[in-house]
Amino acid sequence: MPNLKLDLNFPSDVITDILCQLPVKTLLRFRCASKRWCSQIDDPDFIKIHLSHSLATKSKFSLVLKKWYLYSVELDSLRTATELNPPLNVIWGITDVFGSCNGLLAVCNAEEEMALWNPSTRKQQILPVMPVEAPKGYINVKPRRFTFYGFGHDPISDDYKVVRMVQFVGDNGFFSADVKVYSLKSNSWRGIKDIPYYIRYLFQLGYLLFYRRGYAALAGGALHWVVPGGFGWYCMIVAFDLVAEEFRIVPQPDHVDGGFVMDLGVLEGRLCMICNYGNDFVDVWLMKEYGLKESWTKLFKVSQSSLNRDFGQVMPLAYSKSGDKDKVLLELDKEKLLWYDLRRRRAKTVRIEGAPNSFNAGVYVESLVPLGGGRMDGKTQQPASEEKKKSNRKKMDDFLSKGFKLTL
Repeated sequence: MPNLKLDLNFPSDVITDILCQLPVKTLLRFRCASKRWCSQIDDPDFIKIHLSHSLATKSKFSLVLKKWYLYSVELDSLRTATELNPPLNVIWGITDVFGSCNGLLAVCNAEEEMALWNPSTRKQQILPVMPVEAPKGYINVKPRRFTFYGFGHDPISDDYKVVRMVQFVGDNGFFSADVKVYSLKSNSWRGIKDIPYYIRYLFQLGYLLFYRRGYAALAGGALHWVVPGGFGWYCMIVAFDLVAEEFRIVPQPDHVDGGFVMDLGVLEGRLCMICNYGNDFVDVWLMKEYGLKESWTKLFKVSQSSLNRDFGQVMPLAYSKSGDKDKVLLELDKEKLLWYDLRRRRAKTVRIEGAPNSFNAGVYVESLVPLGGGRMDGKTQQPASEEKKKSNRKKMDDFLSKGFKLTL
């Protein structure tokens, strides 16, 4: 009791300085220590301070590993993976993550079943169903069976937004796109009417299957997709501004050798352009100042000879915590992780206990950013039972054995 009385006499700014350095799991327990701590931890200003501290110090980061199920592992250790229990009803054992921002993950099972989820606090927000709207007054119009998604934060309105884009094609070259934006503040969807012509070139099946599957890269307050080069048009980076809610083209760096396939990534919050030259080597470029063409900087090159193995795809995820950034964590072929030494040009495979044999990964930061429903009690999530997993896998096997059709 004397300790509690001493705690109540601490200045608020001192308590804030202490609490903002603690992980979310600890803070959820501390909410029960006193009414004052509970009030301070739940305060919106403290939640922003805690998040800003984590981003500035590059602490409290984790990876989400995606296979049939979702797993989390602390980025600082990369030792043991913990299975996550996402909020949506599992369909065939698969819930996918299509975006991450300020500790919130955007997950989906289908075009009309999506949720925002904070895995650190167990809070969730199931998005209201928004049916895909086909263009009216046309016949023989079919949707392309690849939906484009994105998720990010609008810093002006302090709102979190989800973008969903479904494309339609028909006879005689007909094209249309249904673009919807979800606002967490209003818990509602609205349509985007002004769709530029180049959006029709986003869909190239082989590229989407091999690279990002239509999931946007978030940087500079905008969502980004690649328009692969084709006959009659060149490779472009398309951005959707989350503030203005409009599309635009992002300038690419000058003096880049041609003959590559482009992919996009994010490194420490900045947009990356990954240039894959025939699976022989990869150049990674970084836009240091968003929107400024002259700020594009070539960071490093990764070759098959330096990795001593063949690869098809390389994605930078994070730097090591050493101050000189001498190592970068790479995801290889959506299967494994490597620490790549930029000076020695050597790679070391990362082995994570409890992780699936192959996976693709994304980075997220622990945060207290609130959502609508769910728990905020810090209790351990219970993964799906083995019986449920077997049932889900059987449904998936049955589904895949029947095959599926894609409209090109």
